[in-house]
Amino acid sequence: MNQIQNNLFHSINQFSRHFSKILNEALTPLGLYTAQWTIIYLLKTNGPATQKELSHYLGVEAPTMTRTLARMEKSGWITKKTGTDKREKQIILTEAANNMYDTWLQTVRTCESQALKNISDQETTEMLSILKKMSVNL
Repeated sequence: MNQIQNNLFHSINQFSRHFSKILNEALTPLGLYTAQWTIIYLLKTNGPATQKELSHYLGVEAPTMTRTLARMEKSGWITKKTGTDKREKQIILTEAANNMYDTWLQTVRTCESQALKNISDQETTEMLSILKKMSVNL
């Protein structure tokens, strides 16, 4: 791997950490963390999911997901209901989470807009294409 590639991966990692920190600072006053937002966004856009499906999508281990979901349930953002397979529960958003969703989304979009300031739509599209190709390679 050459120096340019090393710098690419270092930069991706650093950006991700910094953006997560900024997003956490914006979401925490609203009772939410970045990891929880990702789950809420997924449930809102794709509908109910099992813990296993959420873990797979986010690339996190089961114990981490269990802790995150327990915190979210305690906060009143999600609930679990028995699905067609009685052994696996479906995770769904509560009415409280649905009521807060637009506020959270606006906060996230504000942080995203700040990160994308001075970056053209073409550059964003190219970056998205590259990231998708890299993800397929994994």
